[in-house]
Amino acid sequence: MTRKDKTRLAILKILNDSSTPIGAAKIQGALLSSGMDAQPRTIRLHLLALDLAGLTTLVSRRTGRLITDKGREELAHANIVDKVGVVASRVDNLSYRMSFRPSLKTGTVVINISLIQPEHLSRALNEMKLVFRHNLAISSRIIMARPGEAIAGTIAPPNYISIGTVCSVTVSGALLHEGIPVKARFSGLLEVKNRIPIRFVELIEYGGSTLDPLEIFIQANMTRVRDVILTGNGILCAGFREIPSAALEDVKEIARKMRNMGLGGIVGIGQPNQPVLGVPVSEGHVGLIVYGGLNPIALLRESGIPVIIKSMAGLETYGTLKTIEEYQRKR
Repeated sequence: MTRKDKTRLAILKILNDSSTPIGAAKIQGALLSSGMDAQPRTIRLHLLALDLAGLTTLVSRRTGRLITDKGREELAHANIVDKVGVVASRVDNLSYRMSFRPSLKTGTVVINISLIQPEHLSRALNEMKLVFRHNLAISSRIIMARPGEAIAGTIAPPNYISIGTVCSVTVSGALLHEGIPVKARFSGLLEVKNRIPIRFVELIEYGGSTLDPLEIFIQANMTRVRDVILTGNGILCAGFREIPSAALEDVKEIARKMRNMGLGGIVGIGQPNQPVLGVPVSEGHVGLIVYGGLNPIALLRESGIPVIIKSMAGLETYGTLKTIEEYQRKR
């Protein structure tokens, strides 16, 4: 697939994710949030080509375009081979593009977006607080948007509230910007007993997947986050990373700084060349286990709250995120 084709498919996906017409400026912002760079003039040329192909339609110059049924069909039948590895690429791009640095205590972080209906909001926030209280996520801070408002370049559609939570890719990005290369290898399901991680029961390699593995596990109802909260025994979403052995002590110090800032999630750091919870590491590397940023959303799914998930949606400034209590006081 050429770069042109990839850009046009990305534009179709952005239009498909929006329930209202959007123009070239908003499309450019969404492309940048996903790690793709395109100038407004280039985007307009792509849109004209998509119009001619019948994949998009111009509503008006002021409001922008919508995807057509033919465009949705094209998106659904995009070459599956070209999609393999797209998740790993997205992890790498967002890790590089985020700007949060523990040493500076500021910058952008990677955000997961979840859509829920307003009537479920109060219950959803209370459920999510349980996950944060037990430190089973990356951060207890969230960002919310009402219909028509945007998080990480994604506009909340009518009749939905958008909730952004910190993605575990943020950990990789924070280490990268402190000079430590990180290889994201797997996402999986982590079994916990007596509140201690003991083994991975499922693993999917980023490089071989066309979808975020954690979305797959959550939609398949394979997590047991509530059991971990109530009994200390259950199954959580988690990721497996590798770092160079020489960076081990630096990573421990960076992890400490992040925890002091309310950014945690690192639950296991191995030893050089040694497996971590049964997962082998490459020569000269150390394994790193990170809780999944979607654990709060997994609990919503377990609780029967309808939720639409868009993982690794884009970037938001960490300072704009608030605690759930702050949002609840505003209501």
